[in-house]
Amino acid sequence: MSEQTSNRMRALRPFESRDYRLLFMAVGIEVFGTGMWTIVMVFQVLALDDSPLALSAVATGMSLGLFLFSIFGGVVADRFSKRKIIITVQGLTAAMMTGVAILSMTGTIELWHVGAASFVMGAGSAFFYPAYSAYLPHVLPPEQLLAANGLEGALRPSMGQGLGPALGGVIVGLFFPAIGAVIVAGCYAIAFVITLFLRHRDEAMRSAQPEDRPGVWGDLRAGVKYVVHTRWLLWTLIFGSSLALIVQGPIEVLLPFLTRERFDDAEATFGFLLAAYGIGGAIGSLTVSSLKLPRRYLTFMILCWGGGTLPLVLIGAATNLIVMLAALFVVGAATGAGVVIWGTLLQRLVPIEMIGRVASLDFFVSIAFMPVSIAIAGPLSLLVPIPVILIVAGIVPPVLAVIALGAGRMRAVERTHPLDTH
Repeated sequence: MSEQTSNRMRALRPFESRDYRLLFMAVGIEVFGTGMWTIVMVFQVLALDDSPLALSAVATGMSLGLFLFSIFGGVVADRFSKRKIIITVQGLTAAMMTGVAILSMTGTIELWHVGAASFVMGAGSAFFYPAYSAYLPHVLPPEQLLAANGLEGALRPSMGQGLGPALGGVIVGLFFPAIGAVIVAGCYAIAFVITLFLRHRDEAMRSAQPEDRPGVWGDLRAGVKYVVHTRWLLWTLIFGSSLALIVQGPIEVLLPFLTRERFDDAEATFGFLLAAYGIGGAIGSLTVSSLKLPRRYLTFMILCWGGGTLPLVLIGAATNLIVMLAALFVVGAATGAGVVIWGTLLQRLVPIEMIGRVASLDFFVSIAFMPVSIAIAGPLSLLVPIPVILIVAGIVPPVLAVIALGAGRMRAVERTHPLDTH
């Protein structure tokens, strides 16, 4: 068997597990539905109240639900059956979206209904993903987790940022938002039914936990204490949150203005640039998933994230569209590759009874800094030229990556805990 064939087989090996196939299908359909909802929600709000303020308020609902429950989602995942959490979240979301679809089809929907649906979807994600991360090690052997995370890393941008919104736009354009809402509800209903067939894999471990286990706040304190006292984990979170603060705003807020200054068809050009970023993320995820976990896995991950921002310098300096597309593709690929390694390390280096809490803390830190970055990017551009901000955003993360590698003693962890060395 050739090396190329062996790598391809490694990437597809998780599909040998029945439960993983079910999970992959459920997540794929759910992500597609969520991506479509982003478009349906916009046009449903505009049909009710053609106001940027109304749209902003409703769109904030999803982020608010995610933010408020992100930490407690991990505590719940570590205390209860991951399978039941996954099923419950899918079922409640399906019920909520079915109600929205009925209200929209009958013409009785109001603005607060759409906002409530977005809030429930955000809150559901806060409970779903820690449970999913903690459930996956029960489904697959350790050596297949990298491939599984790579497959998921490719699935999310392609379905959630690509096919879902694209099809949502077509359907809403041809018909009206209510039809899109019906399809979104159908996606969540199908995902719910699929999860019902997952096996009870984590019940034995949960029942074996001591009866004198601390309460919810005790669990939360234990999770925070574990992160703070685990140097590689703490410094990865510090570095990752710094990265979100430095990079997210310039890409989401300043890049559209830079595109408008340089190109005539700014809207289409900006769409192409975001597509290059998303495609890069999918390819980077798939590429890493087809390989063995690097021997120096933490070093590889940190350098992917840190070094992967360097092409932003070209975004700031270059005026050629091809160069900008290539630069964003590389940024996306490096980011995607690092995220796949990160998800795998959480599942392999963190104690299985702690994965949910650590995953939710990671989630919380990430989403806490993203809106801050977006909020300060605009005012900062009034003081500093946008190209300069992008150049700085490309140069600073590699420096922070070197600091994180040293402060987190990443090399010592790699020597003490070798993974996939054979």
